[in-house]
Amino acid sequence: MNYHFSAYMYRLRSIKRWSLMRSTAAENVAEHSFHVALLTHLLCEIGNSLYGRTLDSGRGATLALFHDATEVFTGDIPTPVKHHNPRLLSSFREMEAIAAERLLSMVPPELQNAYGPLLSPGSHSNMRDEDKRLLQYVKAADSLDAYLKCAWELTSGNREFAVAKNQLLEKLKCLNLPEVDYFLQHLAQSFEMTLDELSEQGASHSAPPHIDE
Repeated sequence: MNYHFSAYMYRLRSIKRWSLMRSTAAENVAEHSFHVALLTHLLCEIGNSLYGRTLDSGRGATLALFHDATEVFTGDIPTPVKHHNPRLLSSFREMEAIAAERLLSMVPPELQNAYGPLLSPGSHSNMRDEDKRLLQYVKAADSLDAYLKCAWELTSGNREFAVAKNQLLEKLKCLNLPEVDYFLQHLAQSFEMTLDELSEQGASHSAPPHIDE
């Protein structure tokens, strides 16, 4: 018997994001999922190294990889649409649950215990406390990736994302996560630089110190 789970997951590259916005560069859900996994891993490691956390960054990255998996069926519904009123949001959550069930049915039975918590973590009453904690970082990384997209678009001269960037920045600050604050202070500004500026600063950072004879 053939199981179509992996084939559908690969189709996330065909689901476009930011459908209501005029973008200088298209973005799909597959690349967004990779970025969120990367950011989740980084936020966890920042927490472990700087703030005394004991976060499983590998598990966090895995949860992030699947956080938008159901969009292969639902598509990417813009935030202003699904949060327009509680009824719309409730309907969307129901759609997500149905899509997660459909995806899980395409996973070989021997693997469903592993993938069920990844495809619909919120529906599992016995979800591990560690996963609940990690999902907070996935949510932060999701918003952070959207913020970085806005910053990149603005750097490219696209004012379409100006309001969204400010809104996302306020949302990130309200999370009260020192890991996010650290990223914004030390890593986010690089996304607003040109390749030449990145290369120039990278060369200066790697240059050996000058020693007077």
